[in-house]
Amino acid sequence: MIRSTLRSGGPVRTVLANCSARLLAILGLTLATVLVARIGGPAEVGEYALLRMLPGLVGVLCVLGLPGALAFFLAEPRRGLPRLWPTLMAIGGAGAILGTALWVAASPVIAKVFFPDEPPWLIAAAGATVASQLVLTLGKTALQGLEDRRGGDLVIAAEELAFLPCFLVPLAAGIHGIAAVVVGLGLADLVVAVDAWRRVSRRLGWRRLGLAGGAFGWWGRPDRQLGRRVASYGLRGQVGGLITLLNLRLDVAILGAMAGPAVLGGYAVASKYAELLRLPGTALTWVFYPRLAKIDQAEAARVARRMVGPALIGIAAAAIPVALLASPVLRILYGASFGPAVTPARVLVAGMVLAGASGVASAYLYGRGTPGLNSLVLGVGLAITVVLDISLIPRFGALGAAVASTAAYLSTDALLIGLLLRLSRPPAQGRASVAIGEVTP
Repeated sequence: MIRSTLRSGGPVRTVLANCSARLLAILGLTLATVLVARIGGPAEVGEYALLRMLPGLVGVLCVLGLPGALAFFLAEPRRGLPRLWPTLMAIGGAGAILGTALWVAASPVIAKVFFPDEPPWLIAAAGATVASQLVLTLGKTALQGLEDRRGGDLVIAAEELAFLPCFLVPLAAGIHGIAAVVVGLGLADLVVAVDAWRRVSRRLGWRRLGLAGGAFGWWGRPDRQLGRRVASYGLRGQVGGLITLLNLRLDVAILGAMAGPAVLGGYAVASKYAELLRLPGTALTWVFYPRLAKIDQAEAARVARRMVGPALIGIAAAAIPVALLASPVLRILYGASFGPAVTPARVLVAGMVLAGASGVASAYLYGRGTPGLNSLVLGVGLAITVVLDISLIPRFGALGAAVASTAAYLSTDALLIGLLLRLSRPPAQGRASVAIGEVTP
């Protein structure tokens, strides 16, 4: 049954649906960015980009990689482990409290480095979005693990689409500037998070899950040993997730600290435009990670190898029109002041050509229970990002950041593809066995 499902058109439709949801999210983000740009200019766009990234990063760090572990532990048969949900809830709740406290404590430094024109108390207030983003992220990844494709896609799209109407609420109330952005982000997170967890509870069944607790309820006494297993898998995977986020956003943080919000605003627009090409790879990882986690490794290897070629060719072909359209799209949407973002956008597009195939590789590594290998490869890209950012940004600004990120993307994607092809070789061809600190939970 599983084999026939994987070989049918179902997964293709599922990947296309997930890509469509992510495109809607990009559309929502684009509309919100355009509004922020028209009201506050490039500087406010830069602050908006930082507030979307930094609180979420703090939250994910404080939950021991729980978002990455959810899909693995919610796949059958692990989904039925006693006291699983109380354990997951305990990790998530403790991480939300810790992350918020750390943000508030560090807010004077955060304000001085990234938001020099904003009052520290306002940046401290933005700490509320640490918890709100975390609750939303956990709900979204829980839907992934439960294989609620439609629900997960709706949450992915709503995550960005919800910001625009929520941003209009403080504006209508007379709140402007970065304060309106903070309020809009928090409201959007809460609205979408409530819907995500409603879908999770409906997927599992209120009666079986039981709000009163019990072995399979939401609440109860966490299982310490199970918590260690979740944290072990999550931390190994989270290293890779964190590195991926840093590879995608470290240039934004460094550029913002070195060049200021105005330059950062243009680069943030260029980065988001180029990342359109990463959507199919992200969708492939999202869809196939839980599927590959519940089938035997030999079949998972065959499925992954069949997917690499089409993913590689498709993204490489799509990169050409995306690069050519960068100038008219960015100038029409954001205005002439964002013209300098065109060249960095085209450089970043070149760095995305392997993203589809590397998304398949990440799904395979996570699905076979070896997220540490994925993290190890991504660490190479992070080192490249740091070295080149520090070397190139002071001299070339946004263009230097784009070159650094492109080098990191191509390096890590190529290594991931090579690792997939090596590990997935049939035994008759002398399949290599690689185990670098990997212990299947």
